[in-house]
Amino acid sequence: MRCLLKVTIPVEHGNAAISDGSLARTIESILGEMKPEAAYFAEDSGQRTGFIFFDLKESSQIPAVAEPWFLAFNAKVEVRPAMNLEDLKKAGPGIERAVKSFGGKQRATAA
Repeated sequence: MRCLLKVTIPVEHGNAAISDGSLARTIESILGEMKPEAAYFAEDSGQRTGFIFFDLKESSQIPAVAEPWFLAFNAKVEVRPAMNLEDLKKAGPGIERAVKSFGGKQRATAA
């Protein structure tokens, strides 16, 4: 299953890793083991944040994905399922069933 891993590195730990020259090298090492589909880095809520898309074959992989970030950077880690456009297209029938079963009820309750 394609997942989004959001990694938030606390400012103090990020600053220390930049100061000792290990930030990029450590991230590169972790990503080398993960082999993600894509990885992007940005600021989020004032902290260094990575948005990493990867394939999670089974839930037992979660510790192997999360622990390197916890240990290396004291990072906050969030893992959630994610879809690309192709996945969203495949989800169409399920969305349509939900609309037919629950869409009218929700509109009636909201009114």
